[in-house]
Amino acid sequence: MLKDSQVDLCGRTDFTRTAPLLARDEAFSFACAGCGGCCRGREDIVLSGFDLWRIAARLRLPPRTVARAFCRGSIGRVSRLPVLRLAPLKEERGNCPFLTGNHCAIHDAEPLVCALYPLAQEITKDGQVSYFLQPTQCGGQVIAARVGDYLARYDVPAREATDVRWAQVCMALEDTVERLEALLEPVFARRMQEKLWQALYYRYDFAKEYRPQLEAYARALSAILDKPVHRKVLWFFATDTAVEL
Repeated sequence: MLKDSQVDLCGRTDFTRTAPLLARDEAFSFACAGCGGCCRGREDIVLSGFDLWRIAARLRLPPRTVARAFCRGSIGRVSRLPVLRLAPLKEERGNCPFLTGNHCAIHDAEPLVCALYPLAQEITKDGQVSYFLQPTQCGGQVIAARVGDYLARYDVPAREATDVRWAQVCMALEDTVERLEALLEPVFARRMQEKLWQALYYRYDFAKEYRPQLEAYARALSAILDKPVHRKVLWFFATDTAVEL
């Protein structure tokens, strides 16, 4: 079982890419048995806020309800940001909670990680997107395609700009949150984390477009978290006194 400390927003923290990056017009191939094995025993399917919103819209449930029912939340050891991942079903031998037989029950709203597989994605701070091939072991029919064609088959280009924006918001928050955690008392750090959960995942209306909501919360977080800390004061309510820290 993966520990929370082993998973962050980019997936497994022990993963190091060794495969070369692929150009969009470059060909690749992989073997697929169509068995759904890539949906079994996986504890590292990390969701973005956009992934959660899409699933919520598909199920017509509030994002927080979906997260409580199907996901596991933690704080990233590296990013110090909220991390949400699909929670495998123990009674189903660790299968994805949306796996029905060999098929995905939410295929039209599947997370980006699943839509890309066996490709994976890298996004830089300046918004450059690259793809690479992950190793597969299930065998079966050999499928060959060009990267761009494969991405288009699963509608990845249509969502790419939103995925990039989500990644950029998170990368911009990382340094700010790490700095504030070093300054804030634990109770205030926890309150900050709750605000981050709301702004990155939960406080979204699935009946409205996602991107404008993300931009609004990104601006709000910037306005709140970018304020300088001038004083640290410990207040004792019993004696109505304060101590400068």
